[in-house]
Amino acid sequence: MQDLDIYDLPDLVDRNKRLLGLDPGTKTIGVAVSDRDFKVASPIKTIKRSKFKADAQELKEICADKNIGGIVMGLPVNMDGSEGPRCQSVRTLAENLKNIAGFEIPIVFWDERMSTSAVERFLIGEADMTRKRRAEVVDKAAAAYILQGALDAIQRQNNNTY
Repeated sequence: MQDLDIYDLPDLVDRNKRLLGLDPGTKTIGVAVSDRDFKVASPIKTIKRSKFKADAQELKEICADKNIGGIVMGLPVNMDGSEGPRCQSVRTLAENLKNIAGFEIPIVFWDERMSTSAVERFLIGEADMTRKRRAEVVDKAAAAYILQGALDAIQRQNNNTY
């Protein structure tokens, strides 16, 4: 699967559709959704991973329910910019969504370095959440953080083209 550029995404997504942000981990997938103008990301849920078929079905249902036209998937790049086994796992998930589950919408990757730790710091410092409550929200919040980063980049690109 050839990587799409995040800046091409608005041209590939039908008008009035939204973007889905995913933070795929080994045990969970954090899920967030954008507004139709691609300006604001909101966390919506955390999927507890099970078999691929069940996970893909849940993502398909979310895509249909939320009118999704594209997916921004967090890519856990190493701090030095290299890609390790976790990146390969995320890339395989994206390929399987396309090739096995039949997803026909574009999927792009967004560098998620430090997203979970940034969200954790916020939840501890600003939101003063307990460890149990943080565990319940950190994955979907990280998905929103990843998606918001991509949305901000798209907005900056759009502002520079006019």
